[in-house]
Amino acid sequence: MMTGSRYEAVYREHGVTLSDREAGVEARILPEYGNRASAVRVHGTNILWFPWDDSAPIAEKPSLNGIPFLAPWGNRLDGGYRVKGAWHSLDGAELHRDANGLPIHGLLYSPVTWQVTRVAGGAESASVTSRFDFAEHPEMMALWPFAHEYEMTYRLADGALEVITTIRNKGTEAMPVAIGFHPYFTLAGVAREEIAVRVPAKSHVDADGRLLATGAFTPNALPEWVRLDEHALDDGFIDLGRGADGLAQFTIAGGGRKIHVEFGPRYTVAIVYAPPGKEFVCVEPMATVTNGINLAAEGKYEGLQSVEAGGEWREAFRIRAEGF
Repeated sequence: MMTGSRYEAVYREHGVTLSDREAGVEARILPEYGNRASAVRVHGTNILWFPWDDSAPIAEKPSLNGIPFLAPWGNRLDGGYRVKGAWHSLDGAELHRDANGLPIHGLLYSPVTWQVTRVAGGAESASVTSRFDFAEHPEMMALWPFAHEYEMTYRLADGALEVITTIRNKGTEAMPVAIGFHPYFTLAGVAREEIAVRVPAKSHVDADGRLLATGAFTPNALPEWVRLDEHALDDGFIDLGRGADGLAQFTIAGGGRKIHVEFGPRYTVAIVYAPPGKEFVCVEPMATVTNGINLAAEGKYEGLQSVEAGGEWREAFRIRAEGF
């Protein structure tokens, strides 16, 4: 337990709890279950959709909820990926697939265990830092042969939860960066017809019938505020509008409540997923468009990032709430 005058960080059982007493915000992190956040409680109300009281069901049946980390790729790949002219097929591999059989969401959102390296509370913030060394897992290296490790810090300060991710390339060649997060947000007690999402994007990512990006981008025809009773969303966006601080701010609003999701500059893509009849809205920070590795190899996408051998890639996104 690490405590301070305002902030507290407690590590017990399977999780870490970060608390900001003054703001009335508490975050729950589960290092043993893919290092996902299962709760961000604001004055007792969880703004994350997480359908259980504890972490046990995740181990029994991995699924998406809370804030899963998607790596080494987020969303779908078209059967595999091409890097430096070499095709890496994922056909027949035991991994997560969508209804069309496409590899989806990478290898880490299932209950893999991260090593907690630091838990800290004090006068300025509460935080937990964990790492996952991908290179130590030969079954994963067989599917993504790039030696690297992840470090992730959840930091709670001034009522906002920041998620900072660092990739360290331990290999001998550049590695494409295609990670992302899939946060599930909910406005408890607010009917869907009262909810709207602010989407600050100039361009829409066009996709085919399998939800794979085609490499075409068209002007975003949606209004700035998208009403969920008028639109069902499963769409990608680029050319995000950013403030002077470099952050792109998405907002979910309804019933006098708001959830703000702020993307750092290296999260260049957003996917907004709000299917009809569901009680959640996903605003997903992504480092590349869906299937961006293959589109880049085909000369159809210029936004693919990479981390050089021996180098680091780092970015953050932040969540804060109002009206709870």
